[in-house]
Amino acid sequence: MNFTRNAKAQWKGSGKEGKGTLTTDSGVLDNTQYSFNTRFEDGKGTNPEELIGAAHAGCFAMQLSFLLGEADYTPNTLDVAAKVFFKDGEIVKVTLDLKGDVPNIDSSEFEEISTKAKNICPISKLLDTEIELKSSLA
Repeated sequence: MNFTRNAKAQWKGSGKEGKGTLTTDSGVLDNTQYSFNTRFEDGKGTNPEELIGAAHAGCFAMQLSFLLGEADYTPNTLDVAAKVFFKDGEIVKVTLDLKGDVPNIDSSEFEEISTKAKNICPISKLLDTEIELKSSLA
């Protein structure tokens, strides 16, 4: 399967005092605000790191669902929280905290499949940083 997705950013002004917007072709982000404040302090809007976290959590959850299906399991829910750690100008780590409700799977097989999903998830492959996985079954 091959496809292309599109997003746009517009920035106006200096790095600290300026502000920008993000827009995606899907319309989910439509001139969504981002700025120095939303990235490094508190403010209304988004920032690149939380978008990376959302993308990584979503990609990992979907990848895990596919792998569980290949092993004849259907998850009731896969809740994934991603924490993106930014330090001295770079993303140094992402932690994926997985809570799964998957009928009839034992914890060791769940851990094995989850680790494989973390390693082959396209967003995991894209990121050049440590990726830590914490998982638990309901």
